[in-house]
Amino acid sequence: MGEKKRIELDYSKIESDRMRLNVGPQHPSTHGVLRLEVELDGEIVTEVVPHIGYLHRCFEKHAEKMTYPQVIPYIDRMDYVTSMNNELPYVMAVEKMLGIKVPEKVEYIRVIMCELNRIASHQIAVATFGLDAGAFTPFLYFFRDREYILAIFEKASGARLLFNYFWIGGLSADVHPTFKEDVLAIVKQVRKTNKEIEDLLIYNKIFIERTANVGILPADVAINYACSGPVLRGSGVKFDLRKNEPYSIYDRFDFDIPVGMGEVGTVGDSWDRNIVRMREMEQSCRIIEQAVAQMPDEGDVQEKLPKRIKPPKGDIYMRAENPKGDLGFYIVSNGTDKPERVKARGTSFVNLSVLPEISKGYMFADLILILGSIDIVLGEVDR
Repeated sequence: MGEKKRIELDYSKIESDRMRLNVGPQHPSTHGVLRLEVELDGEIVTEVVPHIGYLHRCFEKHAEKMTYPQVIPYIDRMDYVTSMNNELPYVMAVEKMLGIKVPEKVEYIRVIMCELNRIASHQIAVATFGLDAGAFTPFLYFFRDREYILAIFEKASGARLLFNYFWIGGLSADVHPTFKEDVLAIVKQVRKTNKEIEDLLIYNKIFIERTANVGILPADVAINYACSGPVLRGSGVKFDLRKNEPYSIYDRFDFDIPVGMGEVGTVGDSWDRNIVRMREMEQSCRIIEQAVAQMPDEGDVQEKLPKRIKPPKGDIYMRAENPKGDLGFYIVSNGTDKPERVKARGTSFVNLSVLPEISKGYMFADLILILGSIDIVLGEVDR
């Protein structure tokens, strides 16, 4: 396979006009309302400046005017592709401030729902990344399978995208009677489709040519930019909060942390970030199977709580492994039923910051794939 290299230009010897080009904010390949101000020398990217703020909804300011349970629907609307995962660190933080422990059954349902949502998020990430590379069929395959997962969420919460399902002290409702069977059927389907996608897209010669050795992110640069999730692990850094700082009941499950290995190119390229998501889906399937086997059938899904939730004065920071990386919430309580301050550490916001670093010297067509390999959702970038 021909090796692609970043093109280094000695501008002291080349006299040429550079062009500044706006990509977005209304553009399908910016994955949302993102504007990229791109400086080009011919077709070579010399500078990229991301412009954000087109989707601001003032989540953190809204939270100061809402009671603790009322904040949860706003959290759903950050990364609206991973709403279940968004809710978990927030409710865990408030539960820790209140000093309550949720029932065992709740812990297992939360883990299963989060891993299903991780699969659904990665399906969208790989599917839209394939679209950026010109492959349409994988998009149809993954969105078909994602519908099965959304059906589970809809039966549990009544919603398909913004769930408000993880409540402080438990869940909004118990799961349906055939929950376990339905979940295991999805796991079987996910594995079948992933094998088809590997044959159809991942190891396709054209796809490898477009993604291998493109957007190389060295491990030290990823760490310095505070990248997390598949963006960090794609660079070969084996760090996952579920393993390194276990929360909930993740320490009870046996699973691996996939990392980029430079299988078809350089470690940390766009192909590596994509394959990490594919392999994380398999690990999520392993966790779900174990959780289903261990989950108790009986038990309440709501802890007895007062009508007005008033954590004691103080502050807390809780984080969890969102499908896109490290998602954290810092909460300041003044002893009332409304938080004095809620600050989110948005995963997509932090990961997006590395884009200018890994885009320079590549072709303009490569820039679209590099952005797609980061997998951002602008709802979380702008909040």
